[in-house]
Amino acid sequence: MSWNIHKGIGGLDRRYDLGRTIAVLQHYNPDIIMLQEVAEGIPRLRSHNQVEMLVQALGFHAVFALEHQFQVGAYGNLILARWAIFDSAHLDLTIGSRKKRGLVQAHVRVPVNGRRRALVVHNVHLGLAAGERGQQLNRFIASHSFRSLHRATPVIVGGDLNDVWGSLGMKHLAPSGFARAGTLTNTFPSALPLRPLDGLYFRGGLDLMHYEVARSRLARIASDHLPICADFTLTTE
Repeated sequence: MSWNIHKGIGGLDRRYDLGRTIAVLQHYNPDIIMLQEVAEGIPRLRSHNQVEMLVQALGFHAVFALEHQFQVGAYGNLILARWAIFDSAHLDLTIGSRKKRGLVQAHVRVPVNGRRRALVVHNVHLGLAAGERGQQLNRFIASHSFRSLHRATPVIVGGDLNDVWGSLGMKHLAPSGFARAGTLTNTFPSALPLRPLDGLYFRGGLDLMHYEVARSRLARIASDHLPICADFTLTTE
């Protein structure tokens, strides 16, 4: 699952309630979760450490990278995994003087037929300007943390791409072998989705079995984005 949780603030009522976020995650019960806009120490959000709260609620392994810093508090990107994470990296995607953006990478050991297979997950939150987003994806593709991966390694890239026109994947990820999970689907705003801002892409030893945009009542009100979910089979070769 990938989801911009909007710091736990509802998309309709603008009310802060991380319990709704946790309830959605528990309902869909994904094995790997990529969350954007996860907050730490923001006073109007009761100064909660949301990473700690999510880890305690789900019992998952976690990698977190702060991105945008306020005078007091901050938020960033979080990867949660049911299985052990044995390596991680952070890539700064900030363009010039624009708002700080980044990507967090996690290598997850996934059990497959009695063995452990590495799955490399990338959680990203891109910028608001069209030219900025293209530069950020190109920087990722050119990064050592991505280029060092074998072509057959199972890799997932997902997050809030701010992909207003739904064109970023074809332009910047497809040339490096990535396919979109599912069809282009609107995810924002959650009450009446008009834009396909969020996406999941994959390559390597993965087969897509199912894709959906989560549309439960609670998912529609817990954030201003809808979560996106995909089921994959992971090969042992």
